[in-house]
Amino acid sequence: MPSMVVIPTGRSTRRVAPERVHSIICNRLKDGEEQYLVRWSTNTATSKPPISWHGLNELSRCLEIVQDYIDTRERSLNVASSLLHPPRKRKTPDSESENERRPSPIGRHFDRSSQTPSLSRSSSMASTTASTTSLTSIDIYNGVLETKDGFVFAIKTSRPDIPKINIKNVPTPDMANAARRATTKNADVLIRAAYIRRLERVPGKKIHLMNLADSSTPSLRFRYITDCLLRDGVHKVETGAQVGCQKCSPRMGRDIGCEYTRKCDCLEYAAVDESRITDPEEKAAYQLVLKEKGSTIGFPKKFPYFAEGTKVQRSGCLVPFYLHSRRPIYECNDKCNCGPYCRNKNVQFGRTVELEIFKTTNRRGWGLRCKQTLYAGQFIDTYRGEIITDAEATRREESATSRTKASYLYSLDKFAESEEIKPHDVYVVDGEFMGGPTKFMNHSCDPNCRQYTVSYNKADCRVYDIAFFACRDIQKGEELTFDYLDKDEEDEDEEKDEPNEDAVPCLCGAKKCRKWLWT
Repeated sequence: MPSMVVIPTGRSTRRVAPERVHSIICNRLKDGEEQYLVRWSTNTATSKPPISWHGLNELSRCLEIVQDYIDTRERSLNVASSLLHPPRKRKTPDSESENERRPSPIGRHFDRSSQTPSLSRSSSMASTTASTTSLTSIDIYNGVLETKDGFVFAIKTSRPDIPKINIKNVPTPDMANAARRATTKNADVLIRAAYIRRLERVPGKKIHLMNLADSSTPSLRFRYITDCLLRDGVHKVETGAQVGCQKCSPRMGRDIGCEYTRKCDCLEYAAVDESRITDPEEKAAYQLVLKEKGSTIGFPKKFPYFAEGTKVQRSGCLVPFYLHSRRPIYECNDKCNCGPYCRNKNVQFGRTVELEIFKTTNRRGWGLRCKQTLYAGQFIDTYRGEIITDAEATRREESATSRTKASYLYSLDKFAESEEIKPHDVYVVDGEFMGGPTKFMNHSCDPNCRQYTVSYNKADCRVYDIAFFACRDIQKGEELTFDYLDKDEEDEDEEKDEPNEDAVPCLCGAKKCRKWLWT
């Protein structure tokens, strides 16, 4: 019988080197400790890569990989259970996308062991030299452990005393059965704590995490960012070409920055406040501008936000004209003379409300809600992510393993028609792998939030922000939702008799539910 190479257990101070880990392929409970079977990366393809068991203390730098395994394990257990019980509903489009993870062989072995409990062990152990030893008691296969700079990793070896096993046979039936009986609750706690620590580092008001439905946590692979990241092929208008308002000052009107909308250059393309054009000559001039499609600068514009001290006492909220229209919002920028605290920099000031990511109980995955009451027109947060080309968005969609990917792609096509931008030249925001808490906002056919175009550079019609505002008063703790299809009111009553091949069942539960999500 070959000698056994054992990894010491207990409160080891060494850590697994995360960059050398390929994946985790099984778990077990040994002497009361949760342990996970690590497959190590190799420089060349091999059927016998080094694999070794490690406790959670050693895997503290690899919790993303542990989470990938646990999620795969839970799905596999559900599939195996469905063979004996009525099938469950499949996961909703709000669940984490599978293409974030490396595939794990654990699933097929769970399924196989549940269907054929009398499977001969010899068929799975044919390629191992440890056939006379219980494989679940061996701690390393196909390699030896080394330590460098306090990090442990395994390297492949051909030493005859090292147990050998073909990766195709891992996990063995014994390993799979042990994994089914083992718990992952300690790993779940560590993963949850790690995610909460990341939320605490996000700028702005606190973001909470709540899950009373199960033990899962949003993916640790999701990266929180404060601004969109431009990827290859995406170009913003150079900062030097950005123009700010020059006739405004911080001391205008009520000392709140821009106040006289006739003077503010940033509002050049904003909606004209026709109710304030009372002079006959000005009316005639305005009609001529409309006819010739000229610049409306110099005419009174509709300012997007209520000022502090207004009768409604909702400073910073969208005025009704913008709230009930789809007109783009033009904010001032750093080149303006109106000062850093101009009220026309509302979205740029960032999120000012406490949010909570929570696990829904109606099969809709994770959701988002606010820890305070919101007023109609109040800013919540922006939709952030990677800004990519249309070609790259198409590539990501085609390489995705499911249609859930479409839920995170948002085309920046607000000005495509007016500026004659061709479809393949439109940029796309992908918020799947990095972004902000608004990623977790679910769809509703009768939403309480709405997305608006917010531009800080009127000369750039291809890169701008997508900002979420409350479209009605929202009570504390009410789930925040928006219409994924961005339907206008006149389209709300449209129905289709039969869903197309891209349709996804809608689970919003609204009285006006369209039954299907059309993509």
